[in-house]
Amino acid sequence: MTKSLREFIESNADWLTVFQLPTYAPDLNPQEGIWSLVKRDIGNLAAADLSQITRAVKRQLKMLQYRPEVIDGCLAGTGLVLDT
Repeated sequence: MTKSLREFIESNADWLTVFQLPTYAPDLNPQEGIWSLVKRDIGNLAAADLSQITRAVKRQLKMLQYRPEVIDGCLAGTGLVLDT
């Protein structure tokens, strides 16, 4: 952690809470759950070029955008909780 970041954290400790996570912790990263779903849905795609893959990934992400319960499930799978 850099000195300037440490100073920022200390000066904002009244509202900022920092949790140190392991360097590599995919099971604590909700994005990993999202990418797992996307890869599962396009796993058998026989794309002719990169643009087909790009379109397929965008289509899957767009579908997930309208299913917040799935996104919430990926967050819940980490065991982490967002305070609202």
